[in-house]
Amino acid sequence: MSQERPTIIEFVEKYTEKYRDKTFLREKVNGVWTETSYLKTRDESKILAAGFIALGLEKGEKAALLSEGRNLWVIAELGLLYAGGVNVPLSFKLESDHDLCFRINHSDSKYVITSESQIGKVRRVIDKCPAVQKVIVFDDIPLQENEMHISEIREMGLKFIEEHPGELEKRIAGVGPDDYANISYTSGTTADPKGILLTHRNYTANVEQGASVISSPEGATMLIILPLDHCFAHVAGFYTMMLYGGSIATVPGGKSAITMLKNIPIAINETKPYMMLSVPAISRNFRKNIEAGIKKKGPKVEKLYNFALDNAIKYNREYHNMGKPFWKLWWRKPIKDIMDRLVFKPIRDNFGGNIHFFVGGGALLDIELQRYFCAIGMPIFQGYGLSEATPIICANAAGHAIFGSSGRVVQPMDIKICGEDGRELPLGETGEIVIRGENVMAGYWKNEEATAKTIVDGWLHTGDRGYLYKKDPRYLYVTGRFKSLLISSDGEKYSPEGYEDSLADNSKYIDATVLYNNQSPYTIVVVVPNKVALADAVKAKGLDPSTVEGKKAMLDIIQGECDSYRPSGKHAGMFPEKWLPAAIVVADVPFSEQNGMMNSTSKIVRGKVEKFYAQRIEYAMTPEGKDLYNPRNLESIS
Repeated sequence: MSQERPTIIEFVEKYTEKYRDKTFLREKVNGVWTETSYLKTRDESKILAAGFIALGLEKGEKAALLSEGRNLWVIAELGLLYAGGVNVPLSFKLESDHDLCFRINHSDSKYVITSESQIGKVRRVIDKCPAVQKVIVFDDIPLQENEMHISEIREMGLKFIEEHPGELEKRIAGVGPDDYANISYTSGTTADPKGILLTHRNYTANVEQGASVISSPEGATMLIILPLDHCFAHVAGFYTMMLYGGSIATVPGGKSAITMLKNIPIAINETKPYMMLSVPAISRNFRKNIEAGIKKKGPKVEKLYNFALDNAIKYNREYHNMGKPFWKLWWRKPIKDIMDRLVFKPIRDNFGGNIHFFVGGGALLDIELQRYFCAIGMPIFQGYGLSEATPIICANAAGHAIFGSSGRVVQPMDIKICGEDGRELPLGETGEIVIRGENVMAGYWKNEEATAKTIVDGWLHTGDRGYLYKKDPRYLYVTGRFKSLLISSDGEKYSPEGYEDSLADNSKYIDATVLYNNQSPYTIVVVVPNKVALADAVKAKGLDPSTVEGKKAMLDIIQGECDSYRPSGKHAGMFPEKWLPAAIVVADVPFSEQNGMMNSTSKIVRGKVEKFYAQRIEYAMTPEGKDLYNPRNLESIS
């Protein structure tokens, strides 16, 4: 094994040999949890690799993988990598035919690998994907034209190994550290998501870097709640656990996302994980469920719980300063220990009784949520990264966390904070987070222009804002985004410009829009109305625009324009439905260069709009504000 720059294959070979008979994969099949050893994982991956070669997969060719998390997801991807192929992992949350079709075609995928729960999506678009030669299905279901079962690939693999001795080894030997492992698609605007090229060495480098800030005891189990398509699940999940001789368990899938959500608490109880990979939305649900359970036990228990929580939060502070100053907080410690046994241990027992921490991925974690879970003895540690960095840039962990920060920067990796002029800023000043290291992507697939803008002289410009902690420069604080990416409550990201531009361009009644979702229950749109066109439209209906009836009619027109992107509308299918606005804020002050909501090139300055309309956005998150005919909208439209 080339020690300095190993491929994923060399990494897997080393650790599957080291931990041979230990369990690596845990999966529930027909109601029973199964265990797959390190060696079995490697051997099955190699058989599938031989099968892919027999099928015709050449080195560097792509296969798209669309499935819920399961053992075969991991084994199929490793099989592709052993065969010298490139996996194009697709989110099972993709619902739009356009989105799926674009990714399969843009990536030049020759094969699509999928599961019973996702095959319907593939069948809907396969006629529009001329380069795809075969669809490979994990499950034993009736097949259609050009489809085959993964079991057939396995049989082909066994035959290939027998009839072509040494051929698989030759293919494996030809895979280098700079060869692509994944094309990982950003959420992007639906018209132009970017394919992030991640190499074998990107991954192994980030595992090494991650080990400088996160670790795991040998034999520990990690439950992965996140979709497996993201590189976070790869690095913080598969490969980190492999490095430490641990195992990974996946939540049993179902026919729908709701079934999967219901399976999470069951999987936690049954696998008794040491740690979990989660997102803030799920963590919030855990808290709600815990507090609902406490409430059911009556006011006395609830009072005791609140007392225990308050005491623990005050003692723990921001984790790094737990119990300090000693002279002031010493008396809280014995109370904390007693309350922990009485109140919090039973809660942890409902989580399998073995959870030491969560790793928070996706969206930024609210500091109050971090304090809460730390108080009950299951801390959530916030990290930060992005797919272009494969993805880990920094992370908090047991023993060295500062709540509110995104954690210690991984090593070895260079990091600097740059001002708008590109110059490096002093410690403590906020600017763009810029990094350099072996974890930086190879570029964007078929997009040299975007690559050149994002990677400059080897430095990756993240588009995110933050600062390095003055007291301890190892810690990074992420404060927001330069980019316009929205982040939903489940950690999914989406670029809103496509919808915003389309709505303003296609409607004579709307001059400008800004979508807003910052880990919110739903998306809100701030709309600058064209009042003249709206007034003319309602006058044509015989209504007076100054009356309540006239104002409501104008609001109805705006609602109709926004809803034209929904399934029954004239623009249906252009954008993912989950990101379409559920509430409308009618702007009373248009965006302009003068008020700072537009820049000199007439581009909307999102941050300024969000700040200016912060109270209206907050109001739109209330039941009254969500109502189209709320008093503020009626006032703004006149």
